[in-house]
Amino acid sequence: MPNLKSAKKRMRQNEVRHARNVQVRTRVKSARRSMLEALEAKDTEAGAEALRVYSSVLDKAAKAGVIKKNTAVRRKTNAANGLRKIA
Repeated sequence: MPNLKSAKKRMRQNEVRHARNVQVRTRVKSARRSMLEALEAKDTEAGAEALRVYSSVLDKAAKAGVIKKNTAVRRKTNAANGLRKIA
């Protein structure tokens, strides 16, 4: 346990940020899962909508600093390539 006042505050801040990061990561995983399900079903319309949502979620996660920008770009590219293969 922290003893200093500033260390206690830092711990409280870390808890709030951790909870927010977990929410964002969960949102990313859910969007990825729906994208993969659409690709497995070879449904191009649902896949296009899932790609749009997944890209948006990745961009927001990168903007919040939960994932790095290049990671978001790489994941969007891979998802788009997967959709292109079934189209």
